Amino acid sequence: MAQAPYEKRLTDKRYPMKPISTQIKKKPWLGWIIFLGTIVVVFFLGLLASSIMERRSEAAFAFTPQVQYGDLEPRNEIWGKNFPTQYQSYKQTSDTLFKSKYNGSATIDMLEVDPRLVVLWAGYGFSKDYNQGRGHSHAVKDLRHSLRTGAPMDGKKSPMPNTCWACKSPDVPRLMNEVGVAEFYKGSWESKGHEIVNSIGCSDCHDAQTMELRISRPALVEAYERMGKDITDASHQEMRSLVCAQCHVEYYFDKNKVEGVPYLTFPWDNGFSAEDMEDYYDQIEFADWTHKLSKAPMLKAQHPGFETYMTGVHAARGVSCADCHMPFMSEGGQKFTDHHVQSPLNNVANSCQVCHRQATEQLISDVYERQDRIIENRDKLEELLVRCHVEAKLAWEQGATEAEMEEILMDIRHAQWRWDYAAASHGGSFHSPVEISRVIGTGIVIAQEGRIKLSRLLMSKGYTAEVAYPDISTKEKAQAFIGLDVATMLAEKEEFLKSVTPQWDVKAAEREAGYSVKSIFD
Repeated sequence: MAQAPYEKRLTDKRYPMKPISTQIKKKPWLGWIIFLGTIVVVFFLGLLASSIMERRSEAAFAFTPQVQYGDLEPRNEIWGKNFPTQYQSYKQTSDTLFKSKYNGSATIDMLEVDPRLVVLWAGYGFSKDYNQGRGHSHAVKDLRHSLRTGAPMDGKKSPMPNTCWACKSPDVPRLMNEVGVAEFYKGSWESKGHEIVNSIGCSDCHDAQTMELRISRPALVEAYERMGKDITDASHQEMRSLVCAQCHVEYYFDKNKVEGVPYLTFPWDNGFSAEDMEDYYDQIEFADWTHKLSKAPMLKAQHPGFETYMTGVHAARGVSCADCHMPFMSEGGQKFTDHHVQSPLNNVANSCQVCHRQATEQLISDVYERQDRIIENRDKLEELLVRCHVEAKLAWEQGATEAEMEEILMDIRHAQWRWDYAAASHGGSFHSPVEISRVIGTGIVIAQEGRIKLSRLLMSKGYTAEVAYPDISTKEKAQAFIGLDVATMLAEKEEFLKSVTPQWDVKAAEREAGYSVKSIFD
């Protein structure tokens, strides 16, 4: 007779379910299986419970405050007492060993690598000294050592304003709060040297009470307001880029906003693109400096990293700066943001490979391929610009008038702005390779048009010989060509670092000794 369905057998008295004890009597091995299985299950449940309790204990320990400090405490090591894990990772920004194909955290003398930069910036501070930026913890030291800030001592002032400190230290929001924003920007660079001693860190991006991300620099807030936006409406994910946009942006010093003050301003009123910012500068007739050779009214792109990022695919997909440059890590049961701010190429596993499954070597190769192709065209534009400046200098010497040179000088201005926008964006070849390629391409066209006009002008002045170009094969030769006495500058800087900056540090230590820091256990 066929067996009844399982469901019927469960309720049908003809098929009673036998007790487990009866089944074990008939099959003793079944009892051993149940016994051993129970032991295994209990063991793993115990491990799980132990792990949960351990992680809870670690979490409670990790976030137990040790000290109380002020809302604008500038010393990163004080914050580190309450957040030791984040602080330990931040301290790794002092590392200078990593070097990628073109950048990294190592010190690189960019003028030595590419002496043509000296000619492009003739008459501007960057022709004296331009090094690849190191990690955040070096910010104050590197600015003190730069030849661009001069050697202000014995009554001699720095050629740079206090505004140049704006992105270098958490002492900046502290001092702005004490004296006011405009007053902070006012004066020459050395006048606040004793106030700015702590390098970029915690207070620049975090609220001391809540640890929420915050905007501590007014220039970004003001730029948003001029665009009709309220930065307080930004989401947490957007803030993970906006805190970077306080500094990694294009900016200029507006000397008309407050009389006698070089007021830090972002030129975003028309938009983020190279052309948008160029139009903004042209409309207000702004120039960073007049070129020493060509006499063109020049624009110096600072570091428009945020602007180029905004035109790229990662921004379009909602990926923030921190996702790649400060990825999440896990340590001791705690998930936290890695504050070793660095190139993702030095941390591919935690940055790129969170989304991209390709091998590390392939991902790095992809980045280098984009950089190689863009730099090939950027170098061509650079070569054309050097020729533009030299040929324009010759045109002036041949008797060219301001009216004859006006259009040519604007071509030089616009072409070099595009070159600098690409070169100074620090990662633009990866952040937005399509846009950077486009910008460089338009720069090449404008530079060539300027040279055609120069050729016609020189011919009209009776100059038909081949233009002689200088030997700028080394940094030293290029600087000598534009008339820089670098040896004297270096000697003066050395004396300044020996005699002046130690006094700044003593004054700072005396001031900081009075800051209120209390143990919560007292």
